[in-house]
Amino acid sequence: MALGSFLYKRLKGCGYALKGAVTLLKTEASIQVQAFIAILMTIIGFYFDITATEWIIQTIAIGLIMSLEGMNTAAEAIADFIHPEFHEKIGHIKDIAAGAVFITAITAVIVGCIIYIPYIQRTFFL
Repeated sequence: MALGSFLYKRLKGCGYALKGAVTLLKTEASIQVQAFIAILMTIIGFYFDITATEWIIQTIAIGLIMSLEGMNTAAEAIADFIHPEFHEKIGHIKDIAAGAVFITAITAVIVGCIIYIPYIQRTFFL
């Protein structure tokens, strides 16, 4: 019975996680933009027939930026809940969370350039 209870709780937890992901995609513009970019990069990956290793790296980069964007949204929601009016420390916390997303986004762009510039050069310039 303990194993059944354990599995039930894990499945229930997955349901909450799925609900959170759907809520993010439906309500947060930043996640919607990132999802659009992820779909676009996936289409481009198929177009250029990138390698399995490149797919893995691209998928990790997409997952990191989407996950961190979700964490940033959660941090902002908590900060707003705790202190709804403007407060310098809350602003600082939000800036740090947004900065983390920015660093990850820049890293993802660099990864994309490393993967795709050689394909673009071979396809369109050589």
